[in-house]
Amino acid sequence: MSPRKAPALHGTDLSLREHLIATAERLIAERGTTGLTVRAIAREAGVADGVLYNHFADKEELLALAVRAHLRTVGQALGELPRPGDGSVRSNLRAHFLYGVAFHKAVLPAFAGLIGQPRVLDAFNASGVSGEDWRDQLREYLRGEVELGRLSPGAKVDAVVAMIVGVCHETVLTGLLYGASDASELSGEFVDDLVSTVLEGIGPAGM
Repeated sequence: MSPRKAPALHGTDLSLREHLIATAERLIAERGTTGLTVRAIAREAGVADGVLYNHFADKEELLALAVRAHLRTVGQALGELPRPGDGSVRSNLRAHFLYGVAFHKAVLPAFAGLIGQPRVLDAFNASGVSGEDWRDQLREYLRGEVELGRLSPGAKVDAVVAMIVGVCHETVLTGLLYGASDASELSGEFVDDLVSTVLEGIGPAGM
């Protein structure tokens, strides 16, 4: 006879560990991580507080896994990014800019409550899979275009990644901190200017 399923899992195919991660992920998506407690997660999951410690080393591990799951959910909802060789480099960089801003807008609030929780951030970093973060995907895209000859052989890929990611951070953080206009509503002209600056630079020809 198979073991009885916990009441909180009736109607699902999840294990209790998966259920707890999914519950914490949903709370993070709805409320962020600030003030999120074991008690709140347990109550929402329909289990006793102590049950969490039967499946995770500590609260930090659960939060880290839930934040990681939140990032994956957001990334999946935003759709596929262009691959090296697809379309034009200009249109692909434009897609990366728009994806990056939308992604950061969705996930940065989740990290606000973790600034003072280095153990959660350490656990979060340890929980990732190599190449899955958007920054890594952008870097691999650019390297692929270099290999295909659609970008200069001497292209400073890491510098370009830092520039693009930095713009996404600045755009979203400005909106959060200073109440600027909705970061998801970047004008097409502004995005085109960003792409042109990445591809062409700002110095005069031949400088």
